[in-house]
Amino acid sequence: MAEDEARRAHVVSVLRDAAAAHEAAGACADEVVAAAALIGWALASGGKVLVFGNGGSAADAQHFVAELVGRYEAGRTRRALPALALSSDPSVVTALGNDLGFAQVFARQVEAHGRPGDVALGLTTSGTSANVLAGLETARRLGLGTIAFTGRAAGLDVPADVHVAVPADRTPRVQEVHGTLLHALCELVEEGM
Repeated sequence: MAEDEARRAHVVSVLRDAAAAHEAAGACADEVVAAAALIGWALASGGKVLVFGNGGSAADAQHFVAELVGRYEAGRTRRALPALALSSDPSVVTALGNDLGFAQVFARQVEAHGRPGDVALGLTTSGTSANVLAGLETARRLGLGTIAFTGRAAGLDVPADVHVAVPADRTPRVQEVHGTLLHALCELVEEGM
C-alpha cells in the first residue's frame, strides 16, 4: 500500500513537472507564430515542408506531417498540404547512414527534395544532433526557410530562421512541450488556409 502511494505521488510529480514546463513554454509563443507564418507563406507559394528528427523527435516529425497531409481538426475541410517526414523511409535512412554516415541522413534528403521556397523543420531536444543541424545547414544553403525546435540547452548558433527553444532541460519534458507546440503550429497553419 505504501509502495502504491509512492508511485501515485511520482505520477502526480511528473504531471506537475510537465505542466510547469508547458507554462514556461509560453515564452516561445512569438517563435511559434513566426514558424506558422513561414510555413503558411511556403504553402501558399506552392512550397512544401520537410520535417526531421531522431528517436522521439522522428515520431513527432511524422505526427506533424500526418496532421498537415491529413487534417488537424476533425470536421474541417481543406486541401492536403505537401509535407514529408525525412525519417520515415528506413531504406533511405539506412542507405545514407551506411554510405555517407549518419550525420548526413537528413542533409542528403533535403538536397534531394528541398527547393527554394520550401521550409525545413528540424527537431532536436538537445539542439546538438549533428544530423539535424546538418539538415538545417543544407536547407539554408539551398534557400529554404528553416525552423528549429530544441530545448533550452541549445546554443545560439542553431542554423534556423526561427528557433523555438523550449525552456526546459530534461528530454522528456522538452519532447512533451514540442508535441504541444507542434499542435499549436498545426492549428495556426490550418486556420490560415
